[in-house]
Amino acid sequence: MSDETHDETSLVERARGGDADAYGALVKRYSRDAVRVATAITGSVGDAEDAAQTAFVKAYLALDRFRAGAPVRPWLMRIVANEAKNSRRSSQRRERLAERSHERYCVIAPSAEEGAIAGVTTTELLRAVGRLDHRDRAVIAFRFFAEMSEAETALALDCAAGTVKSRLSRAMARLRAELATELPAAGGEG
Repeated sequence: MSDETHDETSLVERARGGDADAYGALVKRYSRDAVRVATAITGSVGDAEDAAQTAFVKAYLALDRFRAGAPVRPWLMRIVANEAKNSRRSSQRRERLAERSHERYCVIAPSAEEGAIAGVTTTELLRAVGRLDHRDRAVIAFRFFAEMSEAETALALDCAAGTVKSRLSRAMARLRAELATELPAAGGEG
C-alpha cells in the first residue's frame, strides 16, 4: 500500500469516526478535480461548483459504504460525475440560457490533449463537450479535466481499462467532430 493510499485510508477511517478535519483534508485534496469533472459534465461553473459540493456531502454520508483500502479518488469522482449528470439534467433550461450568454462559461485551462484542441477557446471546448452524451462527457472529464489515470477512470466508470481506452477513443473522435462544427471554416472571410 502506497503512502498516499495509507494516508487516504487513515483519513477515511478518521472521517467515519466523525473527524470533520479528516474529511476536510479529503475535500481539499480532491475539490479541484471534482469541480473540473463537474464543469466538463455540466458545462457551467456555477452548476459544477454546486454539484461538486453536493457530491462531497453525499460522499460524506456514504462513507460507511466505502470499501476500506480502495482508492478514494475514483469513488469520489464517480459520485461527482453522477451528481453533475443529475444537475445537468435538472437544469437544461438554464443551460440553454447559458449557451446564449457566453459569460456563463468558466475559463479553465484544460490540462491534457492540448495539441488536439490547439486554437480552441475554453468556451468552444465546453460547448463541444456539452453536446456529447453523458458517457462521452464523463470519460473525457475523468481523463483530461481531472487528469485521472486509465486505472482510476476505469474504477470511476466501473469498467475495464480496455473499455476506458475504447470509450475515450470514440469520445475524442466525437469531440473533434463537435469542435469542427464549433470553429469557423478555415480560410473564412477575407
